[in-house]
Amino acid sequence: MPRPIHDKVDFKNVVEITDAMAGHKLTPDQDDYFDLLCRLIEDHEKEIVDPPKVTGLEALQHLLEAHGMVAADLARLLDIHRTLGAMILRDERKLTLNHVRTLARHFHVSADLFLA
Repeated sequence: MPRPIHDKVDFKNVVEITDAMAGHKLTPDQDDYFDLLCRLIEDHEKEIVDPPKVTGLEALQHLLEAHGMVAADLARLLDIHRTLGAMILRDERKLTLNHVRTLARHFHVSADLFLA
């Protein structure tokens, strides 16, 4: 009976079964079974492959750290009062659309990164 994939051994076993079935003429019941196994594989791969979701603030903090920048640098980059850079990083102020565009251009990333 099919069951959820919990570990590498389960995954390997399901892949072996689907590999053996692939390319053969299957009955309708076998075809349903094959489709189910393929869905189990896809679901398991999504759990492993999907990166963890990060917020726009987390992405900004990471980029600043990676570039050796601090809150004051952020304020200069966004052309805002120096205290606002720290407030943005503490999530006390939100980024405006112009801020997002500036950050995306500066760090060469998609603006969507800061909108999550």
